[in-house]
Amino acid sequence: MPASLLSIGDFSRATHLSVKTLRYYHREGVLEPLEIDESSGYRRYSVEQIPTAQVIHRFRDLGMPVDDVRRVIAAPDPAARSALISRHLQRLEEELGRTQAAVASLRDLLDHPAAEWPVEHRRVPAMRVAAITEDVDAAQVGAWYQGALGELYATLSAQGVAVSGVAGGVYADELFTDERGSATVYLPIISAVAELGRVRQRELPAVELAVVTHDGPDAGVDRAYGALAGYVTRHALAVAGPIREFYPVSRQHTMDAAAWRTEIGWPIFETGGQAR
Repeated sequence: MPASLLSIGDFSRATHLSVKTLRYYHREGVLEPLEIDESSGYRRYSVEQIPTAQVIHRFRDLGMPVDDVRRVIAAPDPAARSALISRHLQRLEEELGRTQAAVASLRDLLDHPAAEWPVEHRRVPAMRVAAITEDVDAAQVGAWYQGALGELYATLSAQGVAVSGVAGGVYADELFTDERGSATVYLPIISAVAELGRVRQRELPAVELAVVTHDGPDAGVDRAYGALAGYVTRHALAVAGPIREFYPVSRQHTMDAAAWRTEIGWPIFETGGQAR
């Protein structure tokens, strides 16, 4: 074996990548041996491949998918390589943000396991709305809602149709019970809107709701739902019907997630009692 070539075992020791991992990277086209003995099938790597293997190791430690690692290694120029790496770093930052929000929510739950939530009884009148309705997976509803709301605002703005109230959503029970169901995001309007793309004009019926407010990003909104369910159950107020949400402060108003405000409405039969 030439002095500049290493057996797969020696290359494994030099790079801290197991033989199994090196074989996997070969199959996936991420890091191919410099030579393969035709008779024995032994793989041999060059000393010059060690830095590449170390780079791959770092990317994998950062959770970069193998397909993306292959694209980075095969990128035709530094600009293309940098773009791929930047996209992955952005994904890591987004994941870190979600993790930090989940940790903060968990700490608050442990510190305040039985927090009180003010509940308001609210009668929402029938209204004309511009709406987008689709069947959505529960795991994707947050991203779907942001996209749908942005499309609604853009469509109304392009047509010169004024928004006459707070943005809202209507969510079928199946979205919670079966992890997929009908979701509607809407903007109240007075004048008619031309139906373009996913946007449709609808008439939402009047409804009586028990309402709680969740401040901040989506993380922890389940606590507001839990408190609301407890309230309507204790007071025997719950009736069948989809959940309503209202978005008085959303991404459309500010990018500061701490300032967002979501109001959650549970359909009830109003008895005249006072909310607490």
